[in-house]
Amino acid sequence: MNDAEQYLQDISALHREVHQQVREAIDGLEGAALNWTPGPETSAIGTIVVHALGAEAEMLRNLLEIPTARDRDAEFAAQVHEPAALLRLLDAAAADWAQLASRLQAGDLRTLRPRPHKPIPQSGLYWLMRNYGHLREHLAQIQLTRQLYLARAT
Repeated sequence: MNDAEQYLQDISALHREVHQQVREAIDGLEGAALNWTPGPETSAIGTIVVHALGAEAEMLRNLLEIPTARDRDAEFAAQVHEPAALLRLLDAAAADWAQLASRLQAGDLRTLRPRPHKPIPQSGLYWLMRNYGHLREHLAQIQLTRQLYLARAT
């Protein structure tokens, strides 16, 4: 296995791991918890999950030059999030990593690609690393929002 293949294997494993951690963070939460916000200018757990996975799906498709119709603003629009729908989004993210990430090659790591709302093209490696960090940040936000929601009831 060459370095690029190892890196792709490792970054895929890290994404699968954070998906599992998101799953665990929302496990057992009802709709009220998934839609609750801790205060003004904050997001509900459901909104965070939709946004983080939307960014990830767009990033993977962008690296493979697959058109995407992501509506980032709609991810933050008021909506009611249900546990089953969020689990389906996590399942879709897992399917993306199984199907799309397996198509990534060493050249995709080096090739500079622009992203919507990001004017400076960066390497595929950059986008993969940036997205992993983005997911980890939002995982922490989900975990904290869960803690605040559960603490308010006591």
